[in-house]
Formats: sequence, C-alpha cells, structure tokens
Amino acid sequence: MRLFLGVDGGQSGTTALIGAEDGRVLGAGHGGACNHAGAAEGRQKLVRAVSDSVAGACAQAGLDVGVRFAAACFGMSGGPEDKAAILRQILPADAVVVTDDAVIALAGATGGEPGIVTIAGTGSIAFGRHADGRTARTGGWGYIYGDEGGGFDIARQALRAVLRAAEGWGPPTALMPVLLEATGSADANDMLHRFYTPDWPRSRVAALAPLVDAAGMAGDAVARDILHNAAQQLAMLTASVRAQLWQPGELARVAWIGGVFRSGMLLERYRALVELEDGNRTGPPEYGPAAGALIEAWRAAGLRPALSNLPEIE
Repeated sequence: MRLFLGVDGGQSGTTALIGAEDGRVLGAGHGGACNHAGAAEGRQKLVRAVSDSVAGACAQAGLDVGVRFAAACFGMSGGPEDKAAILRQILPADAVVVTDDAVIALAGATGGEPGIVTIAGTGSIAFGRHADGRTARTGGWGYIYGDEGGGFDIARQALRAVLRAAEGWGPPTALMPVLLEATGSADANDMLHRFYTPDWPRSRVAALAPLVDAAGMAGDAVARDILHNAAQQLAMLTASVRAQLWQPGELARVAWIGGVFRSGMLLERYRALVELEDGNRTGPPEYGPAAGALIEAWRAAGLRPALSNLPEIE
C-alpha cells in the first residue's frame, strides 16, 4: 500500500495527515509552529514541528516513524522558499511538493476542484486555480502594505475610529469603552502606545476583531461600517482573482476560510458582494488546509481519490 502525506505548517501549529491511495485518512498528528526557518533556531523549530506532527500521524496509523511516502505535500505559512531544502532532507518520500498555505487552503476548501478561496485570519489573501491549471493570487502583502479585511486591519480600523472619536473629529462609538476595557488602557492614546509595544504583537491585536463584530451586532454604526468595509475589501480580492482566471459569466466556485469569517455580519456582506458577479457560486469550505495538503500529495502522484475517514482534527 502506497502512503501519502499532507502537512499544514502554520504560524500557530503544524498538522500532518497520512492517507492511503484509496482516499482513506490513516492518521493525524500535531506539532508546533514552523513559519520561520531563516535563523538557526527557526530551522530547529521547523524540523521539530514537522517531525512531531508526522510522528503523531504515524503512531495513529500504526506505522513506524521513518516510513517512506509515495508523495508528500507541505503547505507552509510565510512561503516555501526557505523550507523546501530542509523538508526534502528530513522526510523520506519519492516526491516532495513544498508550496504555500494558500494552495492547500484552496485544495481543502474545494476538495481539490477548481475555484477560489479567500483567506482572512490575521491577514488576508485570495487564491484561485482554473480547470485549465492556471493560478492567480491577490493580497497577502503583509500588515504594513496590505492584509485588507484581515483581523489585524479590522482592529486597526477600530482603533483609528476610537482615536478620531476621542479627538472630536469622528463620530462617537461603542468601540471606545469596549476596547479600553479589553486592553486595560486608560484612554485612546494609552491604547495606541500599548499597540506599539512587544506586548501587543499583530496576532494579539487581531484577536480584538470579534469585539468589533459584537459592537456591530449590537447596533454600533461605526463598527458596522468597519465590518462592511472589510467585507468589501475581501470581495475585491476575490473579484481580482476571478478576473484573472475566469471569463464573464463562467462558473467559479468561491469558498472562504479564516477567523474573520466567523462574523455573521461580515460574511453575509461578503457573500452578497461576491454573488453580484454572474457565475460565482459561494459556499463554506469542504475541508481544512491539512486535508488540502493531502489532496495535493495525491495530485502529485496523478491520483484523485475521494477523501474518507477524516478525523475531527480537521
């Protein structure tokens, strides 16, 4: 029996899935974060995260660590370039595919079929693959120059609104007391300076985005506008990918993933905007990115089995 490996290597953790050529998932395992590999400690972190997750999947599948895979696919946050050589050294496989996390997110979201996935977590990006094999991406420029509609951007826009309200040149907003309490700040200026310190990395700032959703759902007009604007930015990313790959009116499947889309208000607006384009068909993702990596491993071997026995890990 030939074995296949899919690995989702992200900023918060690493997940590995082992599958058989008939589509059955045999085992799953977890490891730590592995998104940085440039520094010496980054390489060690990458090797440990991948080794731990693969070992866990092997244990669940009843396989010896060091088993050889027919094909393995790694979808890596932060780009694959600095990780490919390391992964090919530590993993025994006939074929090793190292790609970025958008590729496996799309494969999981559509079950390996053509389409577009828009990802909005801390940051944002959209990626698509047409039936003819062409691909395109938009966004993913990072928090300084891009990531519109992502969690960090939503929280940043909320802070800007609070600062404007505090200085008297913006409308009052319920976000003021909510964010001051959540950050333990005395006033808006104090909160601003906290966000410039190491105590408030981007991920922690982005985690404030659900407070904006709650305020919007409670009727705050400023929070609602922030969420609607974020939805519009994400819809524009989706539209750009579509325009690069699909003809007007041609059917395109669109899915979404990421914590930002837990906002019902934002998701409703996003879907409404995307579905204005004739031919777009929106829906939630079928599977997560780790399953997408496994699907890509099968694809590398020329296989398209139906995925089955996927554990709750996904």
